[in-house]
Amino acid sequence: MHKGKEQKHGGSVYGRAFIRRESVDAHKRLMHNYFGSPPIFLEIYFRHRFRMSKDLFIHICNSVKQHDRSFEQRRNCTWLLEHSTKEKVTAALRMMAYGVPADYIDDTLVMAESTSIFYVKQFAKTMVEVFGAEYSRAPNAQDTQRLLEMNKARGFPGRAFFPSIFAGEPVDSPPLPATPTVSGDEGILGASA
Repeated sequence: MHKGKEQKHGGSVYGRAFIRRESVDAHKRLMHNYFGSPPIFLEIYFRHRFRMSKDLFIHICNSVKQHDRSFEQRRNCTWLLEHSTKEKVTAALRMMAYGVPADYIDDTLVMAESTSIFYVKQFAKTMVEVFGAEYSRAPNAQDTQRLLEMNKARGFPGRAFFPSIFAGEPVDSPPLPATPTVSGDEGILGASA
């Protein structure tokens, strides 16, 4: 490196070990497990693990890829394929939904910790940019009615069971207990009743 010039981000970093991650094999495994014909794990397992339908997942992948070029599968400087869109979105969703640490993604999707953190940040930003206008607003009357009808079909009682909540009337609640005490005297928690 020349004197007076700052090092650019990227490239090999002195002192770091190179780990040959087989992202193509991880992609094949993900596709075989969930998107193959027939998949190893059925739709019910997909819904349980991804917390959404397969169609919604594919819609999110396509929307994110269309909006942010970093989610496209590209080749790196050594002409090897990088992670696929589905791998990147899966990593971001698992970290956000389950709260798993970034290095856990390395075990399942063979994605480095720094890479998975990058895609979580990009995914969150892209989701707000793509879907924010539609889903980040307060629900209107049509949305509320649609949700009530969906819940009624599922067996949730709705307005008939909780009329005061939906009518805007105050709900009677039990009186709050007196300030808690420790052994009946003025202890750590405050004055006695």
